[in-house]
Amino acid sequence: MSGRGIVSCVLLFLSVWLTGPSYAGQQTLAEERVVVRFDEQLLNAAKEVIRVFPGIRAELERDLGWATAFRPEVILIKDSVSFRKAAENDLVTAFAIPQKNLVVIDYARMHVHPFTLGTTLKHELCHLELHHHISDGKLPRWLDEGICQWVTGGGAEIMTDGSRSVLREATLSGRIIGIRGLAERFPAGGRDLLLAYEESRSIIEYIEKEYGASGIRGIVKHMAEGDHPEDAVRKGLMISLDELEERWRSSLVEKTSWFSYIGDNIHEVLFLFAALMTLYGFVKMLNKKRAYKDQDEEPWEEEDG
Repeated sequence: MSGRGIVSCVLLFLSVWLTGPSYAGQQTLAEERVVVRFDEQLLNAAKEVIRVFPGIRAELERDLGWATAFRPEVILIKDSVSFRKAAENDLVTAFAIPQKNLVVIDYARMHVHPFTLGTTLKHELCHLELHHHISDGKLPRWLDEGICQWVTGGGAEIMTDGSRSVLREATLSGRIIGIRGLAERFPAGGRDLLLAYEESRSIIEYIEKEYGASGIRGIVKHMAEGDHPEDAVRKGLMISLDELEERWRSSLVEKTSWFSYIGDNIHEVLFLFAALMTLYGFVKMLNKKRAYKDQDEEPWEEEDG
């Protein structure tokens, strides 16, 4: 997460966190390539950051084609309440501040599936790399978040229940957010925010499927050279941004069906089916009781006649 709107608030929070009375309980590990600040209970986690950083940096260089030319700072926060005050969003587990080459991680949620410290760190460092090479005014949010999910195999930085695909729901209901609608900012929260993340990942995955990883690297390479996103897409993929969106939307429709939607929601479907069967059995039992009652009354009706 690297939204520009929260930067001032976050920096104010961090300045208090780093200089306030509780700072005596916070420590720093530093080496040539990375600096880690952390609550004293998170020493092992800080050492883990130091250990995995060289490998993550090498992976990002391979994925994006850029060598890291800056020294990032990683802050590990143990208290989720404090972290959420900075992030201003309960769904967020980590965020990056490119202007400061800074990554902030809510460590308390790094053991909640599917989050791991290494994957989250790689996602946020990807944000720093993209913003280091591409100016903020030109990097669209969908490309930023989409690529950072792509390099981590789909890993994001927001909490989801993991039980259903909001993208599939939006495709079936015709509620897809257009690419241009995801350029400047994402929705503030709720299912629309989850949809924005899923769409961003889906667009990048579509590009990789149709044009290869070189297509993705081509787009960011042209943007790093100063091209507008639409020009970068045209040069990198040889199609316009509008055509990319049209082809991507068509691919969603082709692979999305009510059967796949039912598969995503199988537990709810089975519960509904069981409820309907129970209701059916109850109605059938009432009909049988009524039929038995009618049979018992028929002989009396004949004698009266």
